[in-house]
Amino acid sequence: MSPYLIIFFLAMTPVGELRVSLPLAISVYKMPVEVAFLLSYLGNIIPPILIILFLEPISKFLSKRSLFFKRFFDWIFRRTRAKSEIIERYEVLGLIIFVAIPLPLTGAWTGSIASFLLGIRPIRAIISVLLGVFIAGIIVTLSTLGVLSLF
Repeated sequence: MSPYLIIFFLAMTPVGELRVSLPLAISVYKMPVEVAFLLSYLGNIIPPILIILFLEPISKFLSKRSLFFKRFFDWIFRRTRAKSEIIERYEVLGLIIFVAIPLPLTGAWTGSIASFLLGIRPIRAIISVLLGVFIAGIIVTLSTLGVLSLF
């Protein structure tokens, strides 16, 4: 598989997102920073947009038809609520910050689920996630290049 596709698809994963794909693209695959950033950003924003737009109807549909899915959605919603205090307090700004912080259990996937659980309107949630992922991308890129280690 092409390194470009690997980076793009790796950025789509809930655990990796661009926190993994950007350093891999720059350090291992030696991609130009602009290409690595663009592929990682685009890969990272696709799943959250789909989550924001379709999580509610899909979770309702599947939970009504399967005990497994009901338990799964209950578990994922409980886990997300436990991590979303900053979003509850500051809403859109909180969502941007939550997504932008490049740490485990924060990011676009969890942020988009939290936006649904907290009732943030979809267009506001999408814009917040897009901004948060962009900021996270800058932080991860600067960290990968060693720029942040100067401070």
